[in-house]
Amino acid sequence: QVQLVESGGGSVQAGGSLTLSCVATRSFYTMAWFRQVPGKEREGVASATEIGNAYYVDSVKGRFTASRDNAKNTLYLQMNSLKPEDTAMYYCAAEHKGGSWFDLSRYNYCGQGTQVTVSS
Repeated sequence: QVQLVESGGGSVQAGGSLTLSCVATRSFYTMAWFRQVPGKEREGVASATEIGNAYYVDSVKGRFTASRDNAKNTLYLQMNSLKPEDTAMYYCAAEHKGGSWFDLSRYNYCGQGTQVTVSS
C-alpha cells in the first residue's frame, strides 16, 4: 500500500524558514506539494521530478525550492522568506497522470498533510 508521510511543519515568524519532507513507500517520477487554507481549494505549490526538473507557482518562486532524494524516496520543500499568506496545511502528492502539474486530481496519491503557520 502506498503511503506519503509529510513532516517538518511548524510555527515560524515572517521572514523565517522551514523545510518540509515527504517520504514515500516507493519511488515516483513526479511528486508535488500542495497547500490548503480553510474554505479554499488546495493550491499547487511546487513539483519535482526524479531527474531534477522543478516547477513553482508564481507566488513562491525565488523563495521555495523543491528537491528530491531518490535513494530515500523523499521530496523536500525548502521554504525561505516565509510570509503570513504561506500559512496553510501542506500536502504531498505523487504519481502524476499527465496534464497540469498543479491539478491535484492529476495525482493518484496524497498524504495527510503538515501544518505551516507564519506569524507577522
